[in-house]
Amino acid sequence: IMALGKIKADTLEHSTAGSLDTQYVVNGSAKHFCHFDSGTTIDTSFNTSTLTDNGTGDYTCSFTSSLSVVDSPFLGFSLQFHHTDNQSLTGSCKINTFNSSHSAADASRVTTVCLGDLA
Repeated sequence: IMALGKIKADTLEHSTAGSLDTQYVVNGSAKHFCHFDSGTTIDTSFNTSTLTDNGTGDYTCSFTSSLSVVDSPFLGFSLQFHHTDNQSLTGSCKINTFNSSHSAADASRVTTVCLGDLA
């Protein structure tokens, strides 16, 4: 019988690259990402439970595990003319995409990334 346990470390060390505080890894890692094309089919994701198409150029990604605070750092990208990282809540983030006339438009290759701490 094998018991399950924990590995605890304050630093990670590589033989030639040096060492790194584990807090840097924990705090500097994305807690959510989602990549999709127009619609609600997710190409790849992490900590994403659902993707909702709220209407033209308006998408919401819901998290599997919530973040600890509202307005965690959030980035949104798309191949559309421009986009806004509209809102980051503890359980979701929202992105809007626009064409060159500044009208809402569906976008291909949309990516959302949230940083911060999990609840």
